[in-house]
Amino acid sequence: MNQNIKITIFVLGFLLPISLMAQINSQDDNTVKELDANKTTRKISTLLYYINNYYVDTLDMPEIVETAIIQTLKELDPHSAYISSEDVERADEPLKGSFEGVGITFQLYKDTILVVSPIPGGPSDKVGIMAGDKIIKVDGEDAYGEDITNKWVMDHLRGDKGTKVEVAIYRNGNSNLIDFEITRDKIPINSMDAAFMLDKKTGYIKLNRFAKTSLKEVNDALLDLKDQGLKNLIFDLRSNSGGYLGTAMSISDEFLPKDKLIVYTEGIHSPRQELVSTNAGEFEDGKLIILINEGSASASEIVSGAIQDWDRGVIIGRRSFGKGLVQRPLQLPDRSVVRLTIARYYTPSGRCIQKPYDDGVDEYYADFKHRMEHGELIHPDSINFPDSLKYQTQNGRTVYGGGGIMPDIFVPLDSVRYNDLYSQFIRKGVFNSFTNDYLASNRSELLNKYNSFDEFNSSFYLSDGDFDAFLKVAEEKDVEVDDAELNPNVDFIKLQLKALLARNLYDASDYFEVMSLMDKEIMTAMEVISNNKTYSKYVNNSK
Repeated sequence: MNQNIKITIFVLGFLLPISLMAQINSQDDNTVKELDANKTTRKISTLLYYINNYYVDTLDMPEIVETAIIQTLKELDPHSAYISSEDVERADEPLKGSFEGVGITFQLYKDTILVVSPIPGGPSDKVGIMAGDKIIKVDGEDAYGEDITNKWVMDHLRGDKGTKVEVAIYRNGNSNLIDFEITRDKIPINSMDAAFMLDKKTGYIKLNRFAKTSLKEVNDALLDLKDQGLKNLIFDLRSNSGGYLGTAMSISDEFLPKDKLIVYTEGIHSPRQELVSTNAGEFEDGKLIILINEGSASASEIVSGAIQDWDRGVIIGRRSFGKGLVQRPLQLPDRSVVRLTIARYYTPSGRCIQKPYDDGVDEYYADFKHRMEHGELIHPDSINFPDSLKYQTQNGRTVYGGGGIMPDIFVPLDSVRYNDLYSQFIRKGVFNSFTNDYLASNRSELLNKYNSFDEFNSSFYLSDGDFDAFLKVAEEKDVEVDDAELNPNVDFIKLQLKALLARNLYDASDYFEVMSLMDKEIMTAMEVISNNKTYSKYVNNSK
């Protein structure tokens, strides 16, 4: 190049506006990135071509590609995921709020499909299948034995609306099997476990996920509880792993006045997006408690973070999981889907909900174990927050970032009740075995004696003889009963058995109402609600 031309270009570079120079540099950077991306794409394509055409053995190339996709996503973050085309529809079912099938709640009991309860108004309920029935055959095929798994049951009983399935049922008291033809239909999946009044003014709602139907379920429950005198609400998000962002926003809106930032998302390729409350809201006034624990994640953390940052209610429990990554579903050519992380969630005060994942996926999901080892689930003082993670609520209270939502009031994990013996009772199926055997002998008598759940709840008590029978079942299942672990827990175990009986006799939500009597987080919430001084420490009553 001519020397004069070089000098002219050099001088012009200095004379160009800085903004234009930055634009040119930015374009250059983008061009470089695009070229690098094209090189990488060609590199991968070339490798797959070589493997497919030159490898020594015959290969299942679709499987190799799927494995490569899965392993690549694992290197990105813990929540980017691949879903095969066959699994896409089933993966979305819990959040869409419905599936198509026969409409039963079941469990595998002694290698047999036991009907815990037919879904009211569903196909099985309509033809007369009852709780306690055992499904012995499905379309003439044996439905018992070691090969019967949850997947086997799903594959054989679920199906398209309008299709038929024949089942043979064993019912206690009948010597012969009873044949039923069930026409499959659309079955709703409720995301709300329970809604009831704890006392004349305090209601309780437990949500297990944030599905498409959740807002309507919560709204309907609030209206029903208001008819019963609702003034205070305990909203239970313990072990709620999340769901739809839009649903989390809408449910937060039920508790917050207009124009309050609920959450914002931001990523390198995703500009900041803010979600703000509207003038809708069924419970903007009244005392509000949110219950969370180490299993509360994502959408649960959005709701609890917004309530905490605006000092709208009191957060009670233990530090939440810390999932604050936003996934976007992207379809691949074969209709499989990649759920790719595109942004992070931030609470109104600016806290990033996502906990670190620098040490890899395995360590990320071992977090619960590490919390146990560090004593965090028992002692809140074991958590050390650096000053750099301090944020302020609307009222100026200090809250912390670094992943998850730290509650305002900490309730430790009850290591006395949930001890090793209790774990054995669950792990070895003692609770379920006793409950099923007890109901097989006493279901009709109990339903005749207690016409409603309210009657059962107020009058039924498990006898000492029944409890001895429970311990006998434990002995048969090789549970080593340590009196030091058992004796402090007898009343709690009896209440658990009563709750399981209620769930099987009446409705699944009745389990939670029975257990609320000895639920430490609920008991703490009730104490806070009844103490205006304690509640007002955390809550801004102005709008």
